[in-house]
Order: sequence, then C-alpha cells, then structure tokens
Amino acid sequence: MVPLDSELLKKQKRFTKLVGELIAWAYQQDGYELTFGEVLRLRWVAEVYHNQGKGSLNSLHVKSLAIDLNLFVNGVYRKDSEAYKPLGDYWKSLDPDARWGGDFKRWDEREGKFIPKPDGNHFSLEFEGVK
Repeated sequence: MVPLDSELLKKQKRFTKLVGELIAWAYQQDGYELTFGEVLRLRWVAEVYHNQGKGSLNSLHVKSLAIDLNLFVNGVYRKDSEAYKPLGDYWKSLDPDARWGGDFKRWDEREGKFIPKPDGNHFSLEFEGVK
C-alpha cells in the first residue's frame, strides 16, 4: 500500500482523474471507442518483460501511473500510433506531467542518436524522471 501522504498517491489520484477526462473526450469524438489494454503491471511481469528486452523495470505501469488504451475508429481497431495522435495531443494538454507514448524515442547505438520509437496507445504521468 502506498502511504496516504505520499507524492506517489497524490499523483495516482491525479492520473486516475485525467484518464477519466481522456476517455470522456474520446467518446465525444465521432466514431471513437476505447477498451483498456494494460493498466497495472505487476513487478514480476515487469521483470519478465525486462529480461525479454520488452520493457523497463521502472515502468510507470508498476506505479499505477500509465495506461494503454485500445482505439477503435468507426469499429476498426487501430494499432498505428498516428491514429492515437488526437488522443495524445489532448492528453498532453491536460497536465504538464502528461506524457504520450507516440512521442517516445530510444537511443540507437549504431546511429549514435535518438530515433522514434512510438507507442501511441500509452498514456502516462511523469514521475521521478520516468516518462
């Protein structure tokens, strides 16, 4: 249990409220529908993903500060990050700590620079430097 006076709990409450606002906004858009993807990631699952090279041990999903949403537009499931851009733009407008996975980048050793690694269905609140 997170201590009742902790910064994490305060941020989790803010995150939950903002997710509600995002979902309500999405349903106001013509043809948009959502289902939940991953919300809470148990620590042991984060460890498995990390060992497979698929995720971070410090995932905000573990801290209940991230959600993956599945987007349907006019009944068609959309996996491409670009389809999520209106949601991402709205999400980022809600709070200065709001981060959208469509903006994510990763370091490419071969190219010696950050390159896009979009994860458009991911919405989070930055916490302790983690996005």
